Amino acid sequence: MLGAGVVLAGGGSGPASATAFRTTSSEPSATTAAVPSASGAWGGTQPGPVLVAGHYQPVWPFGNLAEVRAWQRAHDKSGKDAWHLDPGKTALRFTRDLLRFKEINVEVGRSVQGRHARVKVGYHSSESGRPAVAAVVHLVRFGDGENAPWEVVGTDDEYLSLTTPAYGSTVRFPVTVGGRIRGVDESLRVQALRRHPARVLGSSCCEPAGGVETAQPWRVKLKLSSKAKRGEVLTLVVWTGGHVADVERFAITAVRVA
Repeated sequence: MLGAGVVLAGGGSGPASATAFRTTSSEPSATTAAVPSASGAWGGTQPGPVLVAGHYQPVWPFGNLAEVRAWQRAHDKSGKDAWHLDPGKTALRFTRDLLRFKEINVEVGRSVQGRHARVKVGYHSSESGRPAVAAVVHLVRFGDGENAPWEVVGTDDEYLSLTTPAYGSTVRFPVTVGGRIRGVDESLRVQALRRHPARVLGSSCCEPAGGVETAQPWRVKLKLSSKAKRGEVLTLVVWTGGHVADVERFAITAVRVA
């Protein structure tokens, strides 16, 4: 959920923070089955699962500090892939390269506070004539130094949320995936995604949902069609669309494979 006093600049019809669902990337509660952190303040130097800023899952584009530092060295030498230093460009590449949402190609607004950024991403709406917001992507700087790159860690959700399984939890597949949705005549699709190489490991299609303007629960059973590695971080994504665009709202969470 967006914190008090956070203002997202830019046009479009974005989420209202006062009524937003709990963010999928909020700090895990004491009851969340999160993998213990072996990390330092912003990454980690010891063996074991690395968490970004102490408790966020490394969703995309980096999987660990070794990858971050390799890019930092390459960037310092040749300026390679400078988009890692821009949260908006990173958020849009995430929607294109991992989620494969080609229509989500507009940065509608952003808020940057220290090492955290929230970026509204969306699409050009033929209905309203202005950009429409599909999600608010949460990013955190990963690693140390002035050139620490931005890492996607989750989404802040309003109209569509993905709260089961809990963010950062360790799960066995098949797993129940669920949340809440506001809207009418919605059809939900859910996928489990591997970061690198980008690949769909499991999917569920066309679950009817919504029906009224107030938030309603949704739930599907998701199984994997390809094997995942123990301890691997997978991105779970849910989306709905079909009224004015193929993808009109989406939300993500991150889990580790048991």
